[in-house]
Amino acid sequence: MTPKHQPGRAPILRVARPPLRGLLNLPNLLTLLRLFLVPVFLGFVSRHEYTCALYVFALAALTDSLDGTVARWFHSKTELGAFLDPFADKLMLLSAFIALTFEHVMPSWVLGVVIIRDVVIVVGYFMISFVTGERIPVRPSYAGKASTFFQLSCIIGALIRLEGSYPREWRMLLYAMVAVTAFSGMHYVYRGLVWLFYREPQMFEQ
Repeated sequence: MTPKHQPGRAPILRVARPPLRGLLNLPNLLTLLRLFLVPVFLGFVSRHEYTCALYVFALAALTDSLDGTVARWFHSKTELGAFLDPFADKLMLLSAFIALTFEHVMPSWVLGVVIIRDVVIVVGYFMISFVTGERIPVRPSYAGKASTFFQLSCIIGALIRLEGSYPREWRMLLYAMVAVTAFSGMHYVYRGLVWLFYREPQMFEQ
């Protein structure tokens, strides 16, 4: 904020605005597109247009895989993107699980496992941050990435099932997704405890 003064006039205060060009880069735009596609997906599911819902969800999943890759290629990672990307992921996945549960294609206990896992991770993160007074350097683990992959695959399989086809492997995929989701939650808890007692940041990079 710099004053600009001319004789006979009151000084003018100019407020520096953060540049939007650095924030609205391609990875962040892909993440924002994913957020926009969530209500579009829910609208198609509510109208039982499952084929359209499948295409929209597949496009959203594609943006999920592209935004991080593009950010690494062009060295365009931002704090906004670091916040928006996991938020968009969780909103997309939880919205899909809730919608498919109401459509009676996804068992309610599966939704419970997904929600409990996410709640445990978020609550654990804030509890450890409060106790230690430090910001934990959380990065997705291999187990977390595997959980996201299985959840995306399971939702796509459920949409194909609603569309009229019934892949025989879907039930096996469902159980595998639940197992990987539960394991990834326990793995994040383990990493949090290691950080709490031993302060080993490398635990958050694998």
